[in-house]
Parts: sequence; C-alpha cells; structure tokens
Amino acid sequence: MDATHDLSIVIVSTNEAHWLTACLTTVYAQAGSARLDVVVVDNESRDGTRELVERDFPQARVVSAYNRGFAHANNRALMTCKARYALCLNPDTEIVGGTFGELVEMLDRRPEIGLLGVKQLAGDGSLYPTVRRFPSAGRALAEAFTSESWPLRPPSLGERELDLRKYESEIECDWVTGAFMLIRREALLGAGLMDERLFLFSDEPDLCIRIKRGGWKVVHSPAMTIVHHAGKAGIKPALVAQEVFARRVYAEKHFGPAERFVYLGAIAARHALRAALPPRRGGGPERRAASTRALRTLFGRETPPFGAPPLASIDATTLAGPPSRG
Repeated sequence: MDATHDLSIVIVSTNEAHWLTACLTTVYAQAGSARLDVVVVDNESRDGTRELVERDFPQARVVSAYNRGFAHANNRALMTCKARYALCLNPDTEIVGGTFGELVEMLDRRPEIGLLGVKQLAGDGSLYPTVRRFPSAGRALAEAFTSESWPLRPPSLGERELDLRKYESEIECDWVTGAFMLIRREALLGAGLMDERLFLFSDEPDLCIRIKRGGWKVVHSPAMTIVHHAGKAGIKPALVAQEVFARRVYAEKHFGPAERFVYLGAIAARHALRAALPPRRGGGPERRAASTRALRTLFGRETPPFGAPPLASIDATTLAGPPSRG
C-alpha cells in the first residue's frame, strides 16, 4: 500500500487536451484533505496532451499508451498506481461540488463499498442519469420497442434509472457509467482489471458485475457533483457499431446460450427497426446509417470499427508491472 497517496485519479486523453485544463484545475481545487496521484494517459494523442500536462500541471504524471481502447488505456495507468483508491475519470468532466477528501473519508468508514459513482450534471446543468441495471434479455427486448417512452413502463424493464429523485440520495445499484468510477484497490485486485476486449463500451457493467460477485457493493452517492459534457459527438455510426460489438462480447461472457440468443436478437431487432423506419420516425439518416452499420457488425459482416480485440481478456491481471510505454 502506498502511504504517500490516498487516491489515484486516472484520466485518459485521446486527443482531448482541450478538456484537460478545466478538468485538472477542478480536480486539484476539490482535493480537500486527500493526497492525490493524478495520472493522465496520453493515448496516442496528436494534440499536445503530454506537453500541456507537463507544462501546466507538473504535479501530475503522464503515462503513454497505444490507442487500444478505453479499457486498455485505463489498465496501463492502473498498473502504475498503488493508492488505496483509484478513480477512472473522463477528461470532459469538471468537479463542481464536494471534495475527494470527503469521499476518501466516507469510503474508509464504509469498507463494504467496492465501487462508487457520483451525481453528474450535463453541460446545460440538467441531471444526467448514470445509475444502471445490468443488461438482460428482457430489458433488451423492452428497449428494442422504445420502452423508455412507455407511460407505464416498470422501472426494471430499462437499464437506465430514470427516476431523478433517487439521485439525491445514496443508492446501491448494479453499475454506474464510466465517466466517474471510484474503485477500492482491494475490490479491483479481486475482480481484475478492465476487459480489453471491450474497446469502449460495456466495460463498466463487466467490471461492476465482477466486483459485486466478489461481495462488494456498487453505490451511487450525491456526496460529489461533477459536470460531464456528454453527448458532444452526436451520432457516429462507428461508435454505434462498436457498442453493439461490445454488447456481443459481454453477452458471450456473462449469459448462457438461451439468454444470449434472445439478448442479441433483441439488439438486432432494435437496430433493424431503426434502419427500416423512414427518416422522420427513425431519427434521421445518421441514425439509420448507424443502425445499418451496427447490424453488419453484429452479424460479422464487418469487423469492429476499432479493430479486432485481443484474443484473451486481461481482466484477471493484477495491479503489478510497468505501463506499456513511457
């Protein structure tokens, strides 16, 4: 255990230097009593990420990684961290309420919590729902038919927790979104690192289900508030296709044959409906093009947009060893 730091904060930048000044400024401003080890992963950026951090935030470390996805980049940094807590934090975030010292003190008092998410606001100040239920065949079927728009939808039929009142208090949940995941080191050692086959999506539920199987709790807490500038990219067919591929990997890993068949069929039905609907009902030509590409990826007609995944998972790797580069 590293007696020097309480919390390691890992921020992956893939050409996202333009977000880092605001992010890192608020990270240090909201440190409170926590001793921070801040690690920025330069994920093959070409925008001066390393130079910005080394010039403006010399107290932070920079770790270089080949761009093999979100999970790979976080793993490269986590293998260099020894603090008793680690936070995976998006670069497009700002800490606006609470301190890391308060979070560390709370987790020290609550040894049953393995992973923590916090209250997130969108860029316009509205609450961004980040609490999730694990993927399932039933939820995928309901969501294929736009269950979030049903007036009397049972909450359990959706992955997202849409009752915004619940975000004002602490709640135990299945998983939280990856823009802010604060993880107890012992829980991560037991569960293993992020699965690098999941390039960008489904890594959060995969990590959380392994942490919960280890006997730890996953919790959302309003003790800290962040702004997350989510949805900035709009609809990108490559990202939609990559998400579908990640869901297939998740299903192959965690579901039995029958549930996997229904789950993947529901995902296919969802995108088939979007691809077939006229532009006005289907959300426009971009959404239709994205769903068409997603179907081709799901059925193996196209390779995953960001390349083939590694043949084996790294999720059993312990937190030991050097980063890949630099």
